[in-house]
Amino acid sequence: MALFEDRRDAGRRLAVELQEYRGTDGLVLALPRGGVAVGYEVAISLELPLDVFLSRKIGAPGNPELAIGAVAEVDGIWVDREAVELLGVPEDYLREEAERQRREIERRIQIYREGRPLPPMAGKKVLVVDDGVATGYTMLAALRGIRTTQPGELVAAVPVAARETLWRISKEADRVVCLATPEPFYAVGLHYVGFEQLSDQDVVDFLRLARQRVHAGRTEGH
Repeated sequence: MALFEDRRDAGRRLAVELQEYRGTDGLVLALPRGGVAVGYEVAISLELPLDVFLSRKIGAPGNPELAIGAVAEVDGIWVDREAVELLGVPEDYLREEAERQRREIERRIQIYREGRPLPPMAGKKVLVVDDGVATGYTMLAALRGIRTTQPGELVAAVPVAARETLWRISKEADRVVCLATPEPFYAVGLHYVGFEQLSDQDVVDFLRLARQRVHAGRTEGH
């Protein structure tokens, strides 16, 4: 049985558990694409700015859906050495695939942030949001990358996750907020009634709308 109607429903429910961050100097960083719809609702509810952090999984040879690691836009790479050894993945393949994902990250930075750098994160409460985690590689790489910017508090927030993965994530984040850890887990999308793929334009629209809402809120405050 599905837990959430769609990503925006999940985001609104996740925001309830994060109300202590409302109106702080925090920042919501969503993992595209699906995490942006969740992150939008969190950011609006908490009155925090929304941006994206780019992290891409490294797929296994001949089976790109099977993650064996991930690359993040800032100094973050997570490789499942056990899986690499088990599958006999050559180091050359890992390097080439990591580079290919870095190029895709750069492409998306140009589209989503129009080439802008990440916002300052040092000393801030950074909430890293996705629509769920199965293997968790993209979240793990993102947390490692963001950690290098020295945030004041690093929070991983997701509506649903595999229990074992959540334990791994808890070792990289200062705090983990997750609404549900169903067993058996299978796949993130199975826990949503509606789980349509988001486009690059959808991501851009969410970011633009979030900026407009934040600006409107500041204007009203004055």
